[in-house]
Amino acid sequence: MNERREWVAIIGGGPAGLMAAQRLAEAGLPVQVFEAQATVGRKFLVAGHGGFNLSNAEDKRHFASRYGAEETRFEALLNHFSPTDLRTWAADLGIETFVGTSGRIFPVAAHKPADLLRAWLHRLRELGVQIHTRHRWLGFADATGLRLRNEISGAETTIEPAATVLALGGASWAKTGSDGAWVPLLQEIGVPVTPFAPANCGAEVAWSEFFKTKVGRAPLKNIGLRVHDGPMVRGELMLTDYGVEGTPVYALTPQVRQALHRGGSATLFLNLKPDLPPSTLLARLQQRRNGASLPDFLRKALSLAPPVPTLLRELAPEVSTLKPEALAALLKALPLPVAALRPLDEAISTAGGIPFSAVDEHLMLRQRPGTFVAGEMLDWEAPTGGYLLQGCFSTGAWVARGVALRLG
Repeated sequence: MNERREWVAIIGGGPAGLMAAQRLAEAGLPVQVFEAQATVGRKFLVAGHGGFNLSNAEDKRHFASRYGAEETRFEALLNHFSPTDLRTWAADLGIETFVGTSGRIFPVAAHKPADLLRAWLHRLRELGVQIHTRHRWLGFADATGLRLRNEISGAETTIEPAATVLALGGASWAKTGSDGAWVPLLQEIGVPVTPFAPANCGAEVAWSEFFKTKVGRAPLKNIGLRVHDGPMVRGELMLTDYGVEGTPVYALTPQVRQALHRGGSATLFLNLKPDLPPSTLLARLQQRRNGASLPDFLRKALSLAPPVPTLLRELAPEVSTLKPEALAALLKALPLPVAALRPLDEAISTAGGIPFSAVDEHLMLRQRPGTFVAGEMLDWEAPTGGYLLQGCFSTGAWVARGVALRLG
């Protein structure tokens, strides 16, 4: 098939691609979505298994800062499609949302990720959006064409849309289709791609076999975590057989990654009593009587129950002989030596991708006019808590605006 029509092709059926499709269809443009997997929204559904938070109600002034070096870019993106806009969009699909105590925005309990996706796809069909699953993008053809392969029949075809939106995701959770296989296809036409790295993932600590057997998987609630002299992140830490994971670890992934890159190792400092002033902590530790068991004393005086004593012995074998001052310092900054981050495919998201310098203000590729990029293909990262999905939705809405402006 070699035909030219004034229509838009969306490559990738994740949140960014589907949002771009909806916005373009609402603007009156014919839209066709091409997805390599058997269904669209697979990573969207998987992400919802761990707590389906769509966005965050954080103040707008701070929200954009969650995107690190791309804060200025995301200010414009979030102004165009904000968390409030996202809640309005969901409500229009019949999915009411609420703001949790953490500030995260969730659908009400009656709604699951599949409910939202089902309602969304129904809306897209009403708008005339055509969705073609099992169609894999193979690369570009001439100035405007796209090469596709039907994964069922094996037949290859070339299409020539008036504009293209690439929304193929990053490189984590490959089973959902987010495998980064698009990288060489962009590099072939001279588009730079920053190598992918794991983001929002666990950190590896070389526990002893004794520790892994005795502790296994256990939570540490209400702790603080930091990298060297950086800011402390509060939350719940999960001890695992490979190391540590949880929201505080995920939030510090960029700093850990940088430290590993610089020196081959990194250290997380764990504050086991972040709400207790150092002077109060020291005063309580000084009440320990000679001969008192350290585990019993920590439990009674500081509510530090197992697995904390085992963790202390693992990381500081001399802990039982420490004087109160040294023990207080240890409880406020217990060093966790990190050997590595977890593999890329286990990460919730990825850093790396197409740098913003390779696209214009509308997120159109400078190397290929008429081709736009949305979602995690772009080189940005953000912590969990609703920022990742919001980033995908906002970039999808933004490129739809750019395509509509280009096509008049």
